[in-house]
Amino acid sequence: MKDLHDACGVFGIFGHEDAATMTCLGLHALQHRGQESAGIVTSDGHTLHEYRQMGLVADVFTSDVLKRLNGHLAIGHVRYSTAGSSSLVNAQPMTCVFSGGMLALAHNGNIPGFASIKSSLIERGQVFHSQSDSEVLLHLIAESRASGMVGCVVDLVKRIPGAYSIVVLTPRELIAARDPYGFRPLVMGRLDSATVIASETASLDLIGATYEREVEPGEVVAVGPDGVTSHVVGVRPVPARCVFEHVYFARTDSIVFGRNVYRSRRELGRQLARERGVPSADVVVPVPDSGVVAALGYAEEAGLPFEMGLIRSHYMGRTFIEPESRIRHLGVRLKLNPVHELIEGRVVVVVDDSIVRGTTARQIVETVRSAGAREVHLRIASPPTRWPCYYGIDTPVREELVAARLKDEREIARSLTADSVGYLSLSGMHRAVCGDPEGTGYCDACFTGRYPVL
Repeated sequence: MKDLHDACGVFGIFGHEDAATMTCLGLHALQHRGQESAGIVTSDGHTLHEYRQMGLVADVFTSDVLKRLNGHLAIGHVRYSTAGSSSLVNAQPMTCVFSGGMLALAHNGNIPGFASIKSSLIERGQVFHSQSDSEVLLHLIAESRASGMVGCVVDLVKRIPGAYSIVVLTPRELIAARDPYGFRPLVMGRLDSATVIASETASLDLIGATYEREVEPGEVVAVGPDGVTSHVVGVRPVPARCVFEHVYFARTDSIVFGRNVYRSRRELGRQLARERGVPSADVVVPVPDSGVVAALGYAEEAGLPFEMGLIRSHYMGRTFIEPESRIRHLGVRLKLNPVHELIEGRVVVVVDDSIVRGTTARQIVETVRSAGAREVHLRIASPPTRWPCYYGIDTPVREELVAARLKDEREIARSLTADSVGYLSLSGMHRAVCGDPEGTGYCDACFTGRYPVL
């Protein structure tokens, strides 16, 4: 339903006899972060074994493929393209051989200004095979003069301020790193004697691993035969964790930036009801699945019944046929269908996490109204999205964002054919997510245009 997509998810494990299968399961729990391609690279202690393919994790990694991926350490990746087209050449993890040996890298995020860095590398004679900014990171690691692979990754973190979380694999060690601002999430866990790294704790839960802690902003964690070591860059800025992870991207059952996502979204809904309540409302209806938890919080705070008045089709794939223009108004019914008995004759508050272009929001409002709603009030559990993201989220250009094109909520409501539109305030969002109305330590550039790194 969304026009926003996260770049990808990463996973790594060291010290497990079935590392490929554990990585496959871990990636399955991160599938929401990227559905275009999936890849795994393993090591048996001597050489790397790799497999990447376009498609979903369950389709890419059959039992026969997993049997060929030998080794007790592995990294994996699921991708949604932000830099580079959707093609196999851009799939990850990416591998190379250089003076330091064999190396594989998987990356979540986006490198601001990577095009100029890439141009500089090309001028120095480097050759590129993809359009992905992840390959820039490989080249920067390969040209580092630091001692050892860990030193090369530390050197990278010092040189590139954001926005990335990465996992790196050599034949004998697993290395994880997070940029100094900590834009994208990365956590550590333990499965018996194995060390696990993942974008979200949902991956740890699925394989039965125990969550230990976040990889800190500006930290490089190395896992090898001699154990786990931590290396932190010297001077670190105030963190700029992506607040949209709590608003929309992360799985509801994950712990992200040290806080449970379900708890954040429920409080976002509660705060939304306090700020933008609809006194005449009869029922609260979420946009599934993105608005469900926020709508629960809204309904609780407002003392209104919560109803699943829109039913989502779970079989609407990315390649489903586009309807012809003469029946395009039925397109939203491929994804959502109203329950007339819950909506007809009632004043309905429809709750979602965000509005991007506004096209889908308008279709949802029209669908609810066509089911007989007396009034339709759209409530959004985040501030207006007015600016594009350069840190690993695929957003439209600013001119395409409805909140940037139209001057206020009244104009947006008219555009979406809603009786009213109400957004959560910036301070209310931050208060719900981290308890600080100023949002210290969080990036909110997509709402404010204040970019920590350019």
